[in-house]
Amino acid sequence: MHRAARLEDAVKGLAGRRLRRRGYHARALAYPGYGGPGWVRVFGRVLLGREDTLEQTERDEVRTVRGWRNFLTVPIADAAVTVRIGGQERTVRTNREGYLDERVEIDLPPGEHEVVLTVGPDSFDAEAVAQTVELVGDDTEGGAELLPGSAMRHSGRARVVVVGPDPVVGLLSDIDDTVVVTRLPRPLVAAWNSFVLDERARVPVNGMAELYRQVVAENPGAPVLYLSTGAWNVAPTLTRFLDRYGYPSGALLLTDWGPTNTGWFRDGSAHKRESLARLARELPQVTWLLVGDDGQHDPTLYAEFLSAAPERVAGVGIRRLTPAEQLLAGGHPLASAATPADSPVPWVSGDNGYEILHHWYRAGILQAP
Repeated sequence: MHRAARLEDAVKGLAGRRLRRRGYHARALAYPGYGGPGWVRVFGRVLLGREDTLEQTERDEVRTVRGWRNFLTVPIADAAVTVRIGGQERTVRTNREGYLDERVEIDLPPGEHEVVLTVGPDSFDAEAVAQTVELVGDDTEGGAELLPGSAMRHSGRARVVVVGPDPVVGLLSDIDDTVVVTRLPRPLVAAWNSFVLDERARVPVNGMAELYRQVVAENPGAPVLYLSTGAWNVAPTLTRFLDRYGYPSGALLLTDWGPTNTGWFRDGSAHKRESLARLARELPQVTWLLVGDDGQHDPTLYAEFLSAAPERVAGVGIRRLTPAEQLLAGGHPLASAATPADSPVPWVSGDNGYEILHHWYRAGILQAP
């Protein structure tokens, strides 16, 4: 294991022991997932927390929520998690960062289903259990309950969308500077937006929500996925943002910013490239509408995906960043999303969602009113 990962594990182990002495216990967070005939992909995480540190932020939409709160978390590695969906249960374990990304083999009809993740007594050592019981007593509010043997358990719930076997058009969108103005990845600006800025101060990209709602309205049962190099820590913030500004709900495909077993940081482009390839394998019945921006690597990645699997792409829409946004994103102020000369599908660009929507009307991807 890389020394950065060893150092991170040591710090989190120390923090975890101290937090458990203060009454923190394991809590399961479930994230939206997706699936196809005979399987679903389940996302989640297990963290140490209390009622007022993990769930109050989710319930209280009035209070100011600064981004740094999302990163002050202590995950539980190798936690036993019970996955319950469609009347069936399966026990899996989290990775070293407390994440759960599991493919569950199960036959479910197309449409929305609920997945319940429950973390149980296996997530505690004997000392932590004794200290937790002593501090929290018989408090069972907020989804936590006292189990035989004086261990706490907690459940998290999320929706999973199962795509049927029939051909369908799906929507896959980047997040940063595509649906929300973040001006990433310039380090100082990214740090301000991610750690300091109040989540309610985040600005949506004009017209994108309307574009996405039109795609979903014309394609019943269309899967919607949001692919980003952003950290899973901000998943609750992103979910609230998408809901607040009227974006269609969908699964988030995020990553972890922490050290890996081989280095200090993960490769964001590799994450997106691998996610696109996996979607092509898992959901061959879906033809994707790909939406991104020209501030990072979206045009290049989408061109690669289109070249490798042209039958899996229905169209591409690229948002052009302003010269100021290009500079903040680390690009050239005169950069533009050039259309590949040999693109077999409509490849359009625009300053906002309304322009892309208009171009897709003209290209016949969507039906003009």
